[in-house]
Amino acid sequence: MTRFGDFKPLCSQVPSYPWCNLFYRQVEHHNSSVFNSVSSDPATAPVGVNPECAIPRAGNGNLGNIANTVACALSIVFVGLLIFWTSRRRAAVGRLEFRIFLVLYFLTLPLQLLSTGSFLEQGSTALTAITAVHAGLVTATFWALLANAIVSTQVVEDGTISALLPFDFFAAAFFAATTYIALDVAFSFSNVFGPSNPLSDLNSIALFVLTSIWPGVAVILYLVIMTYVVLGMLNEVRPMWYYVLAAVLFVLSQLDFFLLGKVICNGTNNKVDGSFVATILETAAVGVLYAAWRSITEESWEDEVYYPR
Repeated sequence: MTRFGDFKPLCSQVPSYPWCNLFYRQVEHHNSSVFNSVSSDPATAPVGVNPECAIPRAGNGNLGNIANTVACALSIVFVGLLIFWTSRRRAAVGRLEFRIFLVLYFLTLPLQLLSTGSFLEQGSTALTAITAVHAGLVTATFWALLANAIVSTQVVEDGTISALLPFDFFAAAFFAATTYIALDVAFSFSNVFGPSNPLSDLNSIALFVLTSIWPGVAVILYLVIMTYVVLGMLNEVRPMWYYVLAAVLFVLSQLDFFLLGKVICNGTNNKVDGSFVATILETAAVGVLYAAWRSITEESWEDEVYYPR
């Protein structure tokens, strides 16, 4: 029976699920007999632990997860432009906070490319460390998303120390805590967060809460707060459609990743999975959030043209 915090179903049923890299290292260190023929050889093993369908590691004619690699590369360029455009809106409310959110999301993309691209050997220290840092940045990114909603209420003035200090502190705390837990799961430094018992269940409640529950909670709270800000404080309707669209795109990205990934993988004979569609949809959601933020800060433009010295 599957328990709360078990990653076994995800690592076998969801292709390119990055946190499985952590459990691969854990199983390899403690009892590699858990692996089946697909995962038994680290040099050729794809992302996952005994996956039913997965993209082979790059090399020997295999390109790895090339579709998601391209999607991540294009997303990096697009988010880089969003950061540039955000920086130019010098008088917009919440500019610094929204830029931090974009920068954090930007940093997750190359790590996602490496942790799911089937380029690095499974169980290697490099892949394990990259995956742990990736997990830390993901949880910090969702905190930054929620914090942007809190800043939008103007409980504290945006761009000030009173706003940026807790913003940065909790972002750093989420990053540090998640990265440490992820590393402990993989390397069993303290045995507090690993190994799983039994090992085959790939269980880690702390990692599951931070990487699966926390993002969903942050998104829901963000949408609730922004609904209050847009409809209750600003008495606007049009910007709300941007937030609804962003939420729909995010939900579709998760449905694609978790439900259609294996279907696409089987349908393409282990050449492509649903991760590239999920990446495109997630990045599109971030782009729509930029449009939403821009629409509620239009009146914050300065009348004078800014000329840097």
